[in-house]
Amino acid sequence: MLRLEIIETDITRLAVDAIVNAANESLLGGGGVDGAIHRAAGPELLAECRTLHGCPTGQARLTRGYKLPVRYVIHTVGPIWHGGNQGEPALLASCYRESLALAEQHGLQTIAFPAISCGVYGYPLDQAARIAVDTVAAHLQTSRNLQKVYLVCFGAATLAAYRQALSDCANLPPPSC
Repeated sequence: MLRLEIIETDITRLAVDAIVNAANESLLGGGGVDGAIHRAAGPELLAECRTLHGCPTGQARLTRGYKLPVRYVIHTVGPIWHGGNQGEPALLASCYRESLALAEQHGLQTIAFPAISCGVYGYPLDQAARIAVDTVAAHLQTSRNLQKVYLVCFGAATLAAYRQALSDCANLPPPSC
C-alpha cells in the first residue's frame, strides 16, 4: 500500500484524522488555505486558536476539527521565502516533522498536508515539494501509527511539482522513499 499520496482536492473536504493548516504566527486565520480551514471549521476553531497564543515559525499546534470532517487540525507556521539563506529549508522541514510528531502523539492514522509556504509566503514550488516529500517519506519509514499521508495540492503547477518530487524521491536508492 502506498502510504504517501499526492492529490489535488479541497483539503477542507477530506475525511482524515487531521488536516494541517498552513497558518500564520497568530493562528487567528488569514487568507488561502488558512482562511478556508477557518471558514469551514466555524467560529469555534478561532475561539480555540485564541487560547493557544500563537505559534512560532517551524512549530505546530493541535486543535479540534469542529465542523470539518476531521478530528483535528494541526496548525503549522511555514517560513516566508527570503531567498533560502535565512534558514527557510530547515524551518519548512520542521513544519512537517512537528506536525507528524503531533499526529503520532495522538495516535492518528491519516493526515493531509497543504503545500506549506507555497502561497503568499512565496516558497519556490519545486524546493518546497522536495522538502515535503523527503521529510514525510523519512518519517513514514519509522512510523507505526500513520497509515496514509496525503500531500494536497491546489492547482496544476503545484500538483506537477509535488508529483515530480515524489518521482525523484522514488528513484533514489533505499531507504529514501
